[in-house]
Amino acid sequence: TQPTKPVILSFQVSAVQTWSLPGNPPINTSRSPVTGPCSQRKECPADHFSFLVQSGAANVVAPKICIENDLYELPLYWFRAFWVCKTGKVLKTTNFDTYSGGEYKVEEMKPGSVILMASFDEPSSKLNDEARNLIAELGSSSIQKLGYRDNWVFVGAKGGLVKSNFEKYIKNDKPNNKYDNWPELIDLQGCFPKTLE
Repeated sequence: TQPTKPVILSFQVSAVQTWSLPGNPPINTSRSPVTGPCSQRKECPADHFSFLVQSGAANVVAPKICIENDLYELPLYWFRAFWVCKTGKVLKTTNFDTYSGGEYKVEEMKPGSVILMASFDEPSSKLNDEARNLIAELGSSSIQKLGYRDNWVFVGAKGGLVKSNFEKYIKNDKPNNKYDNWPELIDLQGCFPKTLE
């Protein structure tokens, strides 16, 4: 078995910004009561991580990602990637801009790493085939069809998984959108094993 190491990615696509997490701790560091913005609807076994991944809403409400009830709110106009060890502590952050284009370092993930992704605003414009294929290799079955202003959340892993059960996708469909030009936000909660078989 391989120990898992979560990585958090949130698609934000309006501007390239550099931001690093050290000095900016999680907003909620309490692990005792399961209440507030990171509330889980069920308890996770001791050998699993609890997580909550929520996409953004239109280009107004930023996505949020929680690991073990620690909230990492993702500011507007930023794409963040968190590399965290199996205890849930952040080791590295990376920024991407999927609107203007750029390099994607998803391939640098080590086997046993878990990745958490959430879309915001417009995640697909410059998400090239190479990046889509890398994310598909992590277990995504929806990344290849991710289109203009679609909403998408995903939790996968490098090594150990072929297809992830932790993924939700809503297509941008103007007549049925909740927010005019954007679909409603997506909420995904669950438990992910700390080791991959």
